[in-house]
Amino acid sequence: MTEKSRLRRSISRWANSSDQHARDLRETYADPGHDSIANAPDRERVVLRGTLRTVTLRPRGGVPALEAELFDGSGVLTLVWLGRRRIAGISPGRSIQVQGRIGQHDGVRILYNPRYELMP
Repeated sequence: MTEKSRLRRSISRWANSSDQHARDLRETYADPGHDSIANAPDRERVVLRGTLRTVTLRPRGGVPALEAELFDGSGVLTLVWLGRRRIAGISPGRSIQVQGRIGQHDGVRILYNPRYELMP
């Protein structure tokens, strides 16, 4: 019985810490001039801020494409730079501001070739 309760406490602590991290990110990137990923409208010009969780090279249709996952505490958005194998400064853990129009592909929200600015 104690083993089960210890496991529950560990899982609860982990879940609370990831929730806290998401809350911290929402507070960090909340700004009147910027949208949150969860509330950003599709097919309209948006300005978003967040942290890159992953950066991978995934060819699309035989063309190199650098793909990154942007997280701001409210949601996740996939960023894709077509024709790029790497971009200096684009790496996991980096804070970034992006601009562009969000589209959908296979139910995933994507921002193709966004304008970006690395944040300190």
